[in-house]
Amino acid sequence: MSEKPRLPRVELPEGVGLSTRALREGLPPSQWGENSEALYLTSSFVYPDAATAARRFADEEEAFTYSRFSNPTVMMMERRLAALEGTTGSIATASGMGAITLLAMGLLKAGDHVVCSRSVFGSTIKLLGDVFGRFGVESTFVSQTDVAEWRAAMRPNTRLLFAESPTNPLTEVCDIAALAEVAHAAGAWLAVDNCFCSPALQQPAKWGADFIIHSGTKYLDGQGRVIAGAVCGPEELIQSKLLPVQRSAGLTLSPFNAWVVLKGMETLVVRMKAQSANALAVAQWLEAHPAVARVHYPGLASHPQHALAMKQQSGLGAAVVSFEVKGESPEQLRAQAFAVLDAAQVCSRTTNLGDTKTTISHPATTSHGRLSEAQRQAAGIGQGLIRLAVGLDDVADITADLARGLDSL
Repeated sequence: MSEKPRLPRVELPEGVGLSTRALREGLPPSQWGENSEALYLTSSFVYPDAATAARRFADEEEAFTYSRFSNPTVMMMERRLAALEGTTGSIATASGMGAITLLAMGLLKAGDHVVCSRSVFGSTIKLLGDVFGRFGVESTFVSQTDVAEWRAAMRPNTRLLFAESPTNPLTEVCDIAALAEVAHAAGAWLAVDNCFCSPALQQPAKWGADFIIHSGTKYLDGQGRVIAGAVCGPEELIQSKLLPVQRSAGLTLSPFNAWVVLKGMETLVVRMKAQSANALAVAQWLEAHPAVARVHYPGLASHPQHALAMKQQSGLGAAVVSFEVKGESPEQLRAQAFAVLDAAQVCSRTTNLGDTKTTISHPATTSHGRLSEAQRQAAGIGQGLIRLAVGLDDVADITADLARGLDSL
C-alpha cells in the first residue's frame, strides 16, 4: 500500500539551532512567497471534487478539511512548538487547561489512576482530583520532589503521572528522568507541564517525559495577548488518542490565537534568557530584604533543587520568583502581602504570568483560591506568599516597586 500524501514541510539544514527553529519551522510559504507566516481565517476549505473531499475526510491524504481540527496557521504553530520541544508531534488547544483536559480524555478511562504532584497549579488539582473523579478516574497527590512517594503511590491501574517543573507558584523542581523511570516501569505515561521554563530552557522529552503540556498564554505568546494551549508528544499517540477527541469535542485553538503564539515564539529564546537574568537579580535582592522570610527561585543556591534545576533548565532559573513576607498569624500575613501588592506602581496586579510586563499576585486568594485550606497547606501556599513573574522592566524599577510595600511592613 502506498503511503498517503503528506503536507510539505519547511526544509531546514540538519542540526540548526533552537532560535532558528523558533523563527522558521512551520509550513512552507504559499505561492505568494510571504516571509511572515500567513493567517488563515477560514472555518472550512474547498475541494476540487467530491472524491477528493471523501479521501480527505477518510484521512487517506493529509489535507485541511475543517478548522475545528485542521488549519494551516494552527499546524504551523504545532510544528514549530514540536520542533522546539524535540517531539515528533504537537496538538494545539484553546487553553493550557484545555490541553490537560484533552490529554486526560484521550489517555484515561473510568477505573484508571493518576499520580500527580500536590504542588501543581490549583486548576489542575481541581480538574484531575474533582472533575475527572466524577467520571471514575482516581487521583493520588504526592510530594513534587520525593520520588519515593511517587513510586509508593503507583497501582496496577496507574496510567499517568503528571508534574509541573518548576511548579506554580513555589517553583519546586521534579527529577524528570527519575519520574519517567517510575512511570515506564509500570507501563504508564509521564506528562510534564513545561509552562514556566518553555522549550527555550527545558525540553522534558530529553529526560524521558512522554507528553509536554503548554499554556501558550504564558511565555510562548510572551505578551499577554491571547489564550492558547498545546500538548507535545509522539505523533502516533497524538494522532491515535488525542486528535479523535479534539475532532469530536472541539477543544480547538483559533487560527488567530495560533498566529499570535507562532509569532511570539520567534522571540522566545531571547526573552527567556533576559527575563531569567532579571528574575535572578530580583530574587537576590529579595533574599537580602529584612521583611522577607523566604524566597523561592530555582536560580538561587538556597533553592532545595538548585543543582537539579540548573541541569534540567539549561543553567537558568526561569522568570517566576515567589517569596513569603514575615508575619505572626495568617491574618497578619495576608494583610502584609496585600500591602505589598497594593503599593505597586509598576508591577501589574494580575494573575497571568509569562508577560514581558512584570506581574504580581497573591496565590492563596487568586490562582489557588478555589482549593480548600487543607489543599493549600499541603501545597505549601500560605497567606504570606506572593508570586512575582518578572518581565523586561528595568530591575531597579521592579525592586523599587517591591520596596514601596516591603519597607512599610
